[in-house]
Amino acid sequence: MFDTLSDRLAATFKNLRGKGRLSEADIDATAREIRIALLEADVALPVVRAFIKQVKERALGSEVSGALNPAQQIIKIVNEELINILGGETRRLRFAKTGPTVIMLAGLQGAGKTTLAGKLGHWLKQQKHTPLLVACDLQRPNAVTQLSVVADRAQVAFYGPEPGNGVGDPVKVARDSIEYAKQKQYDVVIVDTAGRLGIDAELMQQAADIRAAINPDEVLFTVDAMIGQDAVTTAQAFLEGVDFTGVVLSKLDGDARGGAALSVAHVTGRQIMFASNGEKVDDFDAFHPDRMASRILGMGDMLSLIEKAEQTFSQAEAEKMAAKLQGGGKDFTLDDFLSQLEQVQKMGSISKLLGMLPGMGQIRDQINNIDDKDVNRVGAIIKSMTPAERTDPKIINGSRRLRIAKGSGVGVGEVSNLVERFFDARKMMTAMASGKGIPGMPGIPGMGGGGKKSGKKAPAAKGRKKSGNPLKRAQEEAAAAERRALGPGAGAPEPTQGGAFGLGAGKGPSDFELPKEFKDLL
Repeated sequence: MFDTLSDRLAATFKNLRGKGRLSEADIDATAREIRIALLEADVALPVVRAFIKQVKERALGSEVSGALNPAQQIIKIVNEELINILGGETRRLRFAKTGPTVIMLAGLQGAGKTTLAGKLGHWLKQQKHTPLLVACDLQRPNAVTQLSVVADRAQVAFYGPEPGNGVGDPVKVARDSIEYAKQKQYDVVIVDTAGRLGIDAELMQQAADIRAAINPDEVLFTVDAMIGQDAVTTAQAFLEGVDFTGVVLSKLDGDARGGAALSVAHVTGRQIMFASNGEKVDDFDAFHPDRMASRILGMGDMLSLIEKAEQTFSQAEAEKMAAKLQGGGKDFTLDDFLSQLEQVQKMGSISKLLGMLPGMGQIRDQINNIDDKDVNRVGAIIKSMTPAERTDPKIINGSRRLRIAKGSGVGVGEVSNLVERFFDARKMMTAMASGKGIPGMPGIPGMGGGGKKSGKKAPAAKGRKKSGNPLKRAQEEAAAAERRALGPGAGAPEPTQGGAFGLGAGKGPSDFELPKEFKDLL
């Protein structure tokens, strides 16, 4: 969603690099480019004005003028101001002192509240809570059924005593759900309320009545990140009507302009707490302003990547794999390779994972072209092999490759490529484990050299060539003997200025002065 904004900001900062000092004109031009980039990203005008004002004030101060690298200082300022606009610090859920904790969801129809209820329930379950999803949207056709399916997919409890489709009292259902949660010992209640195609008095009154009946600990306003500046208008209306405590951004995986994310928190004064970026129940994370700002500026999001890895990879499996690699990689089999692929797949889309790495914005098109089905094909090829072939791929000959190709539904060439790539990877692991470094790459301190060395010795310094003319050679030898007799330094040319480094004879450090131009430069 932020690709266009990231590209514009990267191009702006590129123009600053290499400048030893930034003039006021440079800062004005940079601010103008950032303003255009934000407006094109559909960020609300009041937010853009406040942002540019802060950046210019800080950029024109001593913070940049005294910096060794002004361009990097400007990037640092923009990063910090982006974090402020996105809400500053990460906001956590407030849990009730005596359960259950009640969380109410509000927003327009189609914003993704029902899907969000399932994702939030799944996320809370991972945090060792026992959530209950409550169906209070009794007007939209099949809304109750949809929430039931979502709850089943997220593997959390569901409460929906009314059939919906215009039948039932949502306020009574919300009130009864609290007692039901206490009886069944659920510690979090997530109430899914009705939405509308637009803001109207009936919606606001119903949401206000539900809030008054259940007195929720959190009211989360779900905003579709794809609706642009209209998200700010909607958020302000819900703030006045329902008074929500936090914001959830949905559909961040879309390709629309992401100005809503940069506007809602600043305009409403309520922080963004969660972000939804896909259809699966796992495509949901707590919102970290600093990490989002880092992604927008193309610096990656290593902390989120590490957290995903910690949630997915088992400690025992990681230690087992480390032991194999320390052994030189010879025990690393295709089964191990397949296991690693499956672990990575559990973390989510490979293109999304690569997008979290710093500097990946430069090859975004290549990353977006990565097809996760390619990983499935590799898995199918390996699973079509016998246990002996996976342990020792050297035995895979032509007839075996043909059988594997037929079994996995791919061409023989793909099987051959996979086996060759596997051997290359194992060779690299062996080289790294033995301290030789990665073949074909320069040596890294502490990791050995960079593969094979040429073995050629530097040519020995040659002496002065002797003339082939006997008379001339005799003259040269006589001159050399005379120089040896006079001692070292004899025969050296006179320095042009009378001293080392061009200093005049008799001019020492005390009476030497730099030229005026050089003084001005310093």
